Amino acid sequence: MAIQEKYISAEDFLELAEQPEYQDRLLELVEGRPVEMSKPGRIHALTVTRLAVKIANHVDAMNLGEVPSGDAGFVLERNVDGRDTVRGLDVAYVSKSRVPDPPDFNLYELGPDLAVEVVSPSNRTSDTHLKVMQLMDAGTRLVWLVYPESRTVTTHTADGAKTLREDDTLSGGDVLPGFKLRVGDIFPT
Repeated sequence: MAIQEKYISAEDFLELAEQPEYQDRLLELVEGRPVEMSKPGRIHALTVTRLAVKIANHVDAMNLGEVPSGDAGFVLERNVDGRDTVRGLDVAYVSKSRVPDPPDFNLYELGPDLAVEVVSPSNRTSDTHLKVMQLMDAGTRLVWLVYPESRTVTTHTADGAKTLREDDTLSGGDVLPGFKLRVGDIFPT
């Protein structure tokens, strides 16, 4: 007799994350399985803050949508067998036309237009790659992987990936119109 593995849904994941033993932990739900994430370090936190502020200021000034940060949860996959995927993103941008109405206080039920992940030394390459694929499959049009150690950014679109160095310009393209930033200006000095 085969043993059937039990997966949890996005709703069960929300309940799990509220349990006292998980309240001080960062969790994601990957294909129905809860995964604990490492707590971010100082450079990671400073980099996330710098990017979130720059993107939010641009989005607010242009009235383009909203910019959640701090591992806001996005349901990227829903499966009938309960193998849902909920990923937390360091910074995201959701265009005004896609912002949920009325606002939901739990999770975004979409892939953001832009997803930004600051990659820490503790992040596994295989999981980062899977996360990019899940984001793109969920409709995210632009993913920025930010690497503080090498001071580079790898951009992912449907057309492929490109790595930018400190003196290159990071652009929001048609996803985040008018946004431009020198890559070196992302990182704390």
